[in-house]
Amino acid sequence: MTDHLSTTFAALADPTRRAILARLATGEASVNELAEPFEISLPAVSRHLKVLEGAGLISRTREAQLRPCKLEPEALKQAFSWMETYRRFWDDSFDRMAAYLAELQAQSAQTAQTKAAQPSNLKPPTSKRTEPKA
Repeated sequence: MTDHLSTTFAALADPTRRAILARLATGEASVNELAEPFEISLPAVSRHLKVLEGAGLISRTREAQLRPCKLEPEALKQAFSWMETYRRFWDDSFDRMAAYLAELQAQSAQTAQTKAAQPSNLKPPTSKRTEPKA
């Protein structure tokens, strides 16, 4: 048996299903309304809806002949909560890396200033002229 979070991410892996969820975020819709923007059959859209419903991302009700679909945000909240832990981890890691890079840049600038302030022991090159041979 697959855990609920894996089922949610598997459902979200398909771009058609993500587009369906985006449409449902604006309000309930029938299967026909959801199928309009896609060049796939109604049975194919219905299969996508079954995957989304199985993951708990949508629900379908019966109103007379219609079965409108509705977004169920709880499954998305659980996925977001799981990802949020890792977002904080990466934010902290990037903040530490930025601080380290700033420290390296400051050291590099300090080294450059120190070298510029030291007198140079190099003498300018002298030119040696040779007489052309006739």
